[in-house]
Amino acid sequence: MEIKRKYHFSLKPYGKKKDYFLIRIRVAYPGNRVDFSTGCNVLTEDAWDPNLQVVKKGYISVKGAKASEQNKELEKIVKILDDCFKYFEVNNRIPTQQELKERVDDQLIGKYRPEIKEEVVEEIVKPKTFWEVFDEFEEENGVKNAWTKATYEKFAALRSDLKQFNKLLSFEDLTEVGLTKFVCYLRDKKKIAPPKSGEDETGKKKGERVGLKNSTIDKKLSYLKWFLKWATIKGYNTNQAYQTFKVTLKTTQKTVIYLTKEELKKIRDLNISQEKQYLERIRDVFMFCCFSGIRYSDVYNLKKSDVKEGKIVITTVKTADSLTIEFNNETERIINKYKDIPLENDKALPVISNQTMNFYLKELCKLAQIDEPIRLTNYKGNQRIDEVRPKYELIGTHTGRRTFIVNALSRGIAPNVVMKWTGHSDYKAMKPYIDIVDSIKASEMAKMNFLD
Repeated sequence: MEIKRKYHFSLKPYGKKKDYFLIRIRVAYPGNRVDFSTGCNVLTEDAWDPNLQVVKKGYISVKGAKASEQNKELEKIVKILDDCFKYFEVNNRIPTQQELKERVDDQLIGKYRPEIKEEVVEEIVKPKTFWEVFDEFEEENGVKNAWTKATYEKFAALRSDLKQFNKLLSFEDLTEVGLTKFVCYLRDKKKIAPPKSGEDETGKKKGERVGLKNSTIDKKLSYLKWFLKWATIKGYNTNQAYQTFKVTLKTTQKTVIYLTKEELKKIRDLNISQEKQYLERIRDVFMFCCFSGIRYSDVYNLKKSDVKEGKIVITTVKTADSLTIEFNNETERIINKYKDIPLENDKALPVISNQTMNFYLKELCKLAQIDEPIRLTNYKGNQRIDEVRPKYELIGTHTGRRTFIVNALSRGIAPNVVMKWTGHSDYKAMKPYIDIVDSIKASEMAKMNFLD
């Protein structure tokens, strides 16, 4: 590890009449500041160059030592301090003030200047707690990496999990054993807040359970390792266990939920009753996402001024990509439907909050009979959990984007063209969709066996 440190020389008045000045060195490193007397001195303040941090040429010490001699002495002291820090770096830990003083004394006393004495600064910087470092991490990285609200929420959840695991947590606790205990806590003890969905036939709250699925634990560990790596670079953490820590978490590839051409037609052609007219706007916004490929955050942010002749031009909220997405029949129909209707904040479409829209989307898709049984497979520890749910329960705003990608690829549109519309920067993110299209092609080929 590397211990970040700074050295700064300064003068301190000395003597009965304060008629000469000692040169001392301040050492600042994570959570600590210590002052050492160097044994060097000058007769006047003018003899010291605070910018270059040297004794000026032509000046002498109280005992007549030349400037060049004293500057060499100061260089030796810096080297000794560096050697002391290297010792602690090799041992992967940050020294306490007392440990540093003792090691410096061993190197200095009797070697260069026998009269050297250490001076601990009266103002001692209290080391930051684990939680204060976590807050600093969020503040710095949130600004530097332009975190979205979702990213802040993920780290807020991680912070909450760590605090519930151990309120007095420190970096020293996160050894291999400590990290393993944290995984066990997430898997076996963490209580999952049930949704507000009443009770089942047994009287138990629906969704009430304990312990996270392996896939969720795996994500939380990746966020924790990100934080620990940052804290190590900053000098707050000297515990390197996270670098080699591995835990076997059996997972499956996430099922990509999208709508087929037939299902899209069902939604578009659904006759919405008079008492459920609120679903019409939900349908329009969702269908726009299905035929444009834009994210919920971008359709929410879409203004009438973003609508140009035959296209929309947007800067995405998540990645700040500039995208030009041409209209097709569906997107143009929906945009034109609302172009003369005044909407809040000059929005192009009547978009409501993501949570509320997801709720109504399930109702809309249920009415449209998008009810194909979908089996979801997850793992909790070594336990395999199979769950079969009707497709409408799995539909959310992001389903629109997935639907666009799968249907575009299955109709032979080149992946690089689709990526121009969606803003994907590499094929890795497109691979799950390409795999789906490949499986569709394989099943469709069976239709060519018409002579059998």
